[in-house]
Amino acid sequence: MRPDSGSDRARDAAGTIDGPDSARDSRVYRGWYVVAGGFIGAFVVFGLSYAFGVFLEPIQRDLGISRSAVSLVFSLQTVVIYLAAAALGVLADRFGVQRLLAVGATTLVVGGLWTSQTDSYVGLLVAYGVLTAVGLGAIYVVSYATVPRWFQRRRGLATGIATAGLGIGMVAMSPAASALIGVLEWRLALLALVLAATVAVATVTPLFAADPVSSGAQTGNEFPDGMPDREPTEWKTYRRELAAVATSRAFLLVFSGWILVYATLYAVLVHIVPYAGDVGLGGGTGAFALAAIGATTAIARIGIGGLADRFGRVRTFVTCSAVMGASTLCLPLVDSAAGLYGFAVIFGIAYGGNGALLSPLTVDLFGTANPNAIFGLVSVSFAVSGLLAPWAAGLTYDLAGTYTPAFVGAGIAGLLGAGFVAAAGTET
Repeated sequence: MRPDSGSDRARDAAGTIDGPDSARDSRVYRGWYVVAGGFIGAFVVFGLSYAFGVFLEPIQRDLGISRSAVSLVFSLQTVVIYLAAAALGVLADRFGVQRLLAVGATTLVVGGLWTSQTDSYVGLLVAYGVLTAVGLGAIYVVSYATVPRWFQRRRGLATGIATAGLGIGMVAMSPAASALIGVLEWRLALLALVLAATVAVATVTPLFAADPVSSGAQTGNEFPDGMPDREPTEWKTYRRELAAVATSRAFLLVFSGWILVYATLYAVLVHIVPYAGDVGLGGGTGAFALAAIGATTAIARIGIGGLADRFGRVRTFVTCSAVMGASTLCLPLVDSAAGLYGFAVIFGIAYGGNGALLSPLTVDLFGTANPNAIFGLVSVSFAVSGLLAPWAAGLTYDLAGTYTPAFVGAGIAGLLGAGFVAAAGTET
């Protein structure tokens, strides 16, 4: 594993990159400020991304393009967010998390401004599908990967609180977008959301710092096993050690497992609303179930994250992933509103526990050095799932005329993915 470079360490300690540790003598552990920043970052990234569905029809009408063409913008953005995270995670480790957040916020606002002005489909793809996605990717990798570096004893609880911003963003941002579109046209509504998100990220950027060692923070009893090694390493050594992690059997098992586990998530998020309509429950019921998943996952991330610190984070992650797969496997049996809401709660709880432990899992398995780079690399798995799972579920429906094979297949994939992650836990 590669610790941060000596120059990073010196700059962080001096407060020129990640800011002075003004809370050093405070009774509140400095790491909780990082958690607060991570919460806002997760809120911004997934609130903005998942609110795109609200803009789908207005964009379609304005630009005169097909619904599938507009949907491709969301797919492209999903892929770019995680591909960007893989590359930008390396930059965060090398140059500091605050600098990367500044780059992310700048890119996000430029993409939002361009999107609000474009009159072409190609412009929409580049501005929203690529530029805003790069900005969101930078915010995502810092918000998720920095928090576990500040914690050991309460790592699951801390990341659970930080990543709860995803669920709150899902619940809050879409209604806000809908309300804005009701009083503004879609371009101004989207720009308003992007500007508000950028201001939020800029506000919490000073809360972030790379780690407690470089910041000189008092950690109390947070690290019972001692602080991780932070001796400087040359760039060549860093690349060699990062490559060793990325080609290890454990990493490949986690990467493959996340692809399969998150096939359930993307299949459900994209197709639960039309599925509800197909079984006679109406799109409104499906939309409410989708909101229930968002609300439930926000609450579950905090509770399950804290429990995982006691019962084992890898074991808890595997259990939640298996429940995601099993519940999706049973979804075709659901034909009532009560049943669909019950599914949403169970799936949301499992997804909450799973999502709270993403970054702790990588730290527990691969160490605390270079967490941004490693987490960014393994997050490419989400790009694969986000690109393939919704399309495969839709194609299966077109061929079979029912969602049953799609949800059964996604459920089996989720169970298999949970097994892969369990196997990775035995490798380290």
